[in-house]
Amino acid sequence: MKNLIILLLLLTTISCQKPEPRSPIVKRSGQFLKKSSIRNKAIQAKQEEKIMEIIEKDSINIYHTSSNGFWYTYQEKNNKDTLTPDFGDIVYFKYDISTLEGKPIYTQKEIGNQRYKMDKEDLISGLRLGLKLMKEGETITFYFPSSVAYDYYGDENKIGHYTPIRSTVTLDSIKIN
Repeated sequence: MKNLIILLLLLTTISCQKPEPRSPIVKRSGQFLKKSSIRNKAIQAKQEEKIMEIIEKDSINIYHTSSNGFWYTYQEKNNKDTLTPDFGDIVYFKYDISTLEGKPIYTQKEIGNQRYKMDKEDLISGLRLGLKLMKEGETITFYFPSSVAYDYYGDENKIGHYTPIRSTVTLDSIKIN
């Protein structure tokens, strides 16, 4: 009985104490994120510099800068229509992917004709944003830094990580939804 009373007193004493927060075993300083951010900005700047060198050497084409971080030039321009694809519209297009210098990575034939529901299916952000600029029948060559292309991961096949690309896209038709 005496042992039971001692046990009850001990349990009530322990259970009445406030829980103490534990300190983390590993303390993070945030240095990894800072270093990663600095590295990514340097990679982006280097890619943009390379794209600008290519554009400056091209005296034939007129280039436009997108507010989304890529450059483009028209190969075929449609001046008579005003319709561009919007959210949910279905677009039919074809494209290729090459290095910035023009060496093919994926040809139009390898990729084939594409059907894409605007902003409702998976597509690299550069192409998705580029299609929104296009009208039926237009062909545009885009220069995408890796941040709007395949970024860190690449495509796990022919495109390595942090690889900027050039893509020529032809928008065949827009089906309004």
